[in-house]
Amino acid sequence: MIVDLKEYPAWLEEYCTLCAKEWSTEKDPLKLEQKIQNKVKRIQTNENDQLIVALGYIEDQTLIGFISLFHYDGDERRDLTPWYATMYVKEEYRGRGYSKKLHRAILEEAKRRGYHSVYLKSDLENYYEKFGATFMEVLKNGERLYQIKL
Repeated sequence: MIVDLKEYPAWLEEYCTLCAKEWSTEKDPLKLEQKIQNKVKRIQTNENDQLIVALGYIEDQTLIGFISLFHYDGDERRDLTPWYATMYVKEEYRGRGYSKKLHRAILEEAKRRGYHSVYLKSDLENYYEKFGATFMEVLKNGERLYQIKL
């Protein structure tokens, strides 16, 4: 089942932990843990101005993977919103179609919220195209910017 992780504190904390481990540049374990706890609190109290929604795929009471919709993703192209971000499936569950299910769910959620397109950035080539993404440009940091029309 796919759920809004904000409604499930245990999975929300796991989401924040996995995001930090996957994408954070913080190396100090104590500082990283503090960042995780701060992020959980900001999401629970609606103080996170970046996050629109984080969806998790749950199976047998286990968080398999997640995907998010952000108002912005980094400093480049703040003129575009919303951003399709943090697509993540735990390694032991990869190759089983979970990313496709999460992809469909976040696009449905974006459409339900009134958006007509979502944007994403990635250093992967020929991956998001299979999800219907259209290449727009190469960003200053070398990542590729894509648009998915809903």
